Formats: sequence, structure tokens, C-alpha cells
Amino acid sequence: MNLPSIHDVPATRPQCIAPDTWLIPNLAPAGEGLYLPVNSMVIRGREPVIVDTGAPLHRELWLEKAFSVVEPEDVRWIFLSHDDGDHTGGLLDALERCPNATLVTNWFSVERLALEKPALPLHRMRWIEPGGSFDAGDRVLQLFRPPIFDGPTSRGLFDTKTRAMWIVDSFACLTTGSLNADDLPQQMLAEMMPAFNSAVSPWHAWLDSATYGRHVDAVEAFGATTVASAHGPVLRGERLDDAFDRLRGLAGAPIIPTPGQELLDTLLAPTLVEAAA
Repeated sequence: MNLPSIHDVPATRPQCIAPDTWLIPNLAPAGEGLYLPVNSMVIRGREPVIVDTGAPLHRELWLEKAFSVVEPEDVRWIFLSHDDGDHTGGLLDALERCPNATLVTNWFSVERLALEKPALPLHRMRWIEPGGSFDAGDRVLQLFRPPIFDGPTSRGLFDTKTRAMWIVDSFACLTTGSLNADDLPQQMLAEMMPAFNSAVSPWHAWLDSATYGRHVDAVEAFGATTVASAHGPVLRGERLDDAFDRLRGLAGAPIIPTPGQELLDTLLAPTLVEAAA
């Protein structure tokens, strides 16, 4: 069976999504005509910031795209939202190529990464928890706990200067190729975004709606005008309002099932046919 590869996806280039703010996009095949975004971000300014470092699958592409936007020597901060592999694919490369950069992370991320990566340079780190912030020269970047997350170390990032937000794994959704939510059918967003949010954080079924609603309200109250995520399209305006409303609706709702054996049988069928021939 010939599975699709990263070469079977539309080409993507860095996109300026807000002042000084660049989405670093990559796509992974996810079915006929559908693709999973695997994004990161670069904030240019007085002290440039790399926001997450992509997946190992796209390592070379990520390096090429990220450093087409900013010179490695200019990078002053590498913000790691959490320690999952699809956010740390280029981390070691970025630390090596960006000698002037400080890694913004937290204790638990470092502990978890120690199980799979060479030792990270403690002297080049700053550990900041949700609710904290750091000054990148011409802007203050605030950290917060995203409404949806699959890793306990997750922290989002809000740029107080441009009102751009990195919401990590919240708002995941497949795309037909575009990374702008306004280009996607509303029905696709309405169906896929809750399904992916449920897959990422199935604990939503046990949430108290009032308590969870206050947390979603607090994140929305930052007043972001542009929201980017690791696995979804860029959201603004009504599309962003709708996305926050869908998050609130997850509290106490049943877990949305993910594909199971039936899909696996479908994927394996061509192989079985070839073996029987």
C-alpha cells in the first residue's frame, strides 16, 4: 500500500498574518483532498521570537521556511508551547542555529523532553508558567492555558502589541489547502473543529459548563484579533467568535468518536487484495 507523503500536499509558504507575525505552515495528507495543518509561527520585531518548531516529518521544510523569515543570529527567543513531538521537531536545530536565543519553557516540559532528546541547555532557558509574561523588546508576550490541550505543559501566547494569539492545539481542523478559515466551508469548520477538539481533549465530557465557560471567556477576553494554531486555519472575526462558541459547547458533551477498525480495514484492503493476487 502506497501511503501519501509530504510530497503529495500543496506547497505552502510563510504567511504574514498580523504585523510582524508570520505563520510557518506545513501540511500532512489526511484523506482525499484533505490535509492536516502542522503550523508554527515567527514574530519579528526588536527581539524576534520563534513560536514552536514544527514536526520531525517537516524538519527540513520547517528550517527552510522559518529562516527565510528571520536570520538565525537575530532570534532572541524560542517559545515552546509544550513538549509534544509535533512542536519540537526542529528544537535542537533552532537552539544550535540561534546562539543568541533563550528557550521559554517550563520545568515539566524539560523533564518530559529528557526522556527522548539530548540534554537541553539549562543556562539558555527561562521557565514561565501560565499567567506569566516576558518582554521581547518592543512587545510583552503573555502566557495562558489554552482551552483545549492534550499535554499538561501546554501554554498559549498572546502578543499585546499586535493582538495576535497562538492557541496551540485548540481549534484543530482539516483543510482543503487554505490556511485561512474564511476560505473554508462553514460546514467543514462546524463539523471538524469540535471533532478534533474532542479528540485532543476527550476530558471535555466531564467538565462543568460554568467553570469551563469562565476559562474560555478569560481566553477570549484577551481580545485577540488574529488567532493561529498548530493544526488549524487562521481565525478572525465571525469565524473566531464561532470557534470560541464551539469550545464552550464541548463542556459536558459526549466524546465524539474517532475512526476505528472500520477505517483501518479500508486502509488495509488494497494491501490484502495485492497479497491475494
